Amino acid sequence: MPGSLEPLDVGVQIPYHFRCPISLELMRDPVIVETGQTYDRPSIESWVATGNTTCPVTRLPLTDFTLIPNHTLRRLIQEWCVANRSYGVERIPTPKQPADPVMVRSLLSQAASESNSRHARLSALRRLRGLARDSDKNRSVISTHNAREVLLGVLFSETDVNSSELNLESLAILSSFPLSESECVLVSSDPDRISYLIFLLSHSSIDVRVNAASLLENVVAGTRSPENRAEISNNDEVFDRIVGILNYPLSYPRAMKVGVKALFALCLVKQHRHKAVEAGAVEALINRLADFEKCDAERALATVELLCRIPQGCAAFASHALTVPLLVKIILKISDRATEYAAGALLSLCSAAERLQREAVAAGVLTQLLLLVQSDCTERAKRKAQMLLKLLRDSWPEKSIRNSDDFACSDVVPY
Repeated sequence: MPGSLEPLDVGVQIPYHFRCPISLELMRDPVIVETGQTYDRPSIESWVATGNTTCPVTRLPLTDFTLIPNHTLRRLIQEWCVANRSYGVERIPTPKQPADPVMVRSLLSQAASESNSRHARLSALRRLRGLARDSDKNRSVISTHNAREVLLGVLFSETDVNSSELNLESLAILSSFPLSESECVLVSSDPDRISYLIFLLSHSSIDVRVNAASLLENVVAGTRSPENRAEISNNDEVFDRIVGILNYPLSYPRAMKVGVKALFALCLVKQHRHKAVEAGAVEALINRLADFEKCDAERALATVELLCRIPQGCAAFASHALTVPLLVKIILKISDRATEYAAGALLSLCSAAERLQREAVAAGVLTQLLLLVQSDCTERAKRKAQMLLKLLRDSWPEKSIRNSDDFACSDVVPY
């Protein structure tokens, strides 16, 4: 392989040995494999994760997958970055090393042992929380050591109103991990544990409230038993507190993300959707709709469609002046899924009241639907659009139908 320097667009040459042999990019976290070759950590981890068991350069078999940080090369790369900062090269940060499995086992053992002092257990949990926060790799290492089982035991060891720091630290770590089905059942089938999580939804700290909502959503989404899911959603306070998180007045993206996920999971239980409406979910969703990121907006719109399927929800959305204009505007704007949910919600609303049909037409729904049926959107979205077009046929201004070229070439036939 040539050892010359290759010119880049930034006007600086990267030494060949600073590049990862796999990605050919400047290495940020160089590590050595057992053959002595150096690679960037994410690249070699991805190589191994896809089933490769040989060294990419030498093609020799890898029997030990331990990655040893190449500190010397990393420091040389950092010095080179500093020397070339006038060319726009940014210094690579010193990477945090992955959690040591032996240390993780020790920390979990310290946290689980009731014979240890509360201070020692709390210190172990805080170190685990810091590791989990650092990287996906660390969370993977922690997860492989039965961490969730230990943390659930600590979390629910004291379920009275005086939650200890041990409980809350365990909750914070658990909110970073998905639970297995058996772990979800372990929580959802125990009324005391569910009551404790719902109690934490009213904690004075917004972080604790969000962590509790995150774990509760995890449990509800991972529980197959309709009875257990219904039991959770039937609680008199759960919807009020989840909507409270969604309505948190300060800018807190995680509160919005977790709040809408939890609300959606609870609203999948049809017989208790009216509780969400009574708790103010309709106003919260409409008021926050423009602030959600893409995937959260999709989930919010799916929740809107679910609530529009019950009379109380439909009436509540119908009474909000922004509902119809917002739903019309969203069509073809965010994603195919968002368009499908918005069209479904509009179909339910317009089926319930002629006033809403006129509002939708005035908001420009005709053009949106005609574009939708000719787009590459999902078939379900197109079917909903066609049903809505047929429903609105009596509300269309005659001039807009007669003069619309889009309508002439659409799949919808006027009646």
